[in-house]
Amino acid sequence: MAIATLDSVLAGLAQDRATGSLRIGRAGTIFLTRGRVSYAECTGTPGVEELLTASGRISAGAVRKARQAAVARTEPPSGGDTLVGDGVLTRGELEFCVLGATLDASFFLLEPALAPAPGAAVPRSRFRDGERHWLGTHWFFDVPGLFQECRRRKARLDRAWPSSELDTQPVIPVRRIPGRHVVLTALQWEVLLGADTTATPAELARRLGRPAYSTLLAVRELGAAGLLATRADSAGQPRPALPKRAERSGPRAELRPGAGRDAAQPHLPQVSADPTDVNLLIRLRDALEALQ
Repeated sequence: MAIATLDSVLAGLAQDRATGSLRIGRAGTIFLTRGRVSYAECTGTPGVEELLTASGRISAGAVRKARQAAVARTEPPSGGDTLVGDGVLTRGELEFCVLGATLDASFFLLEPALAPAPGAAVPRSRFRDGERHWLGTHWFFDVPGLFQECRRRKARLDRAWPSSELDTQPVIPVRRIPGRHVVLTALQWEVLLGADTTATPAELARRLGRPAYSTLLAVRELGAAGLLATRADSAGQPRPALPKRAERSGPRAELRPGAGRDAAQPHLPQVSADPTDVNLLIRLRDALEALQ
């Protein structure tokens, strides 16, 4: 099964209301529950466990204990319920982390299927019926909505910097800024501080305990602002022309003097697995990314 037809594979599993795991070569795994995506993990992105432990929210020991308890059960695993029951996390924190980690991993797993490169080697996918993630099921994403969100995220990356040259290269800050003042978001500042000229955006995301997509977006924005060295710079070539930003096309960090951001702080509403709530949380996550 080629990754180029991953959209049709997932559509078929959704139609069959399948429960299990879809392994995509060595890139990662998508978990489904009754035809809807309940979790995704990617080798290139931090999972829920890494994001929580890197932030200091919970200890690695608590995660290990919950995982071992979930694997030992004969019924469907729910290590997430163990974390909530032990008071390590609240239900809202767990659901929000699952939302973020799934969207993060799904983008990198599904992006090749959105625009397959001609002649590129494609890994095979394999579905294992009944297999579940140890965290259990705490959120649902309908397959068409997940692809739509991946397309939106890809478009946002292209608006920030219409080239993938920075995506897999070491992050190298320039020695001198192109101007007298620069306005950075918190995540952009962390990226510049963490950049050691050897780590790629994905490696920086793991070090910082940040989502890989948010880190990559920050890298592209820094590149567009002239704060990162690029191959074009070293070759003496002009930088790629940045497309004009569409009117109200979505939040994007501005890296020029005087740029501001919304002062309103979003609040966390009570949500469920209803598709309406999924869209609400996706918009909320976009707002939080813009404030980082």
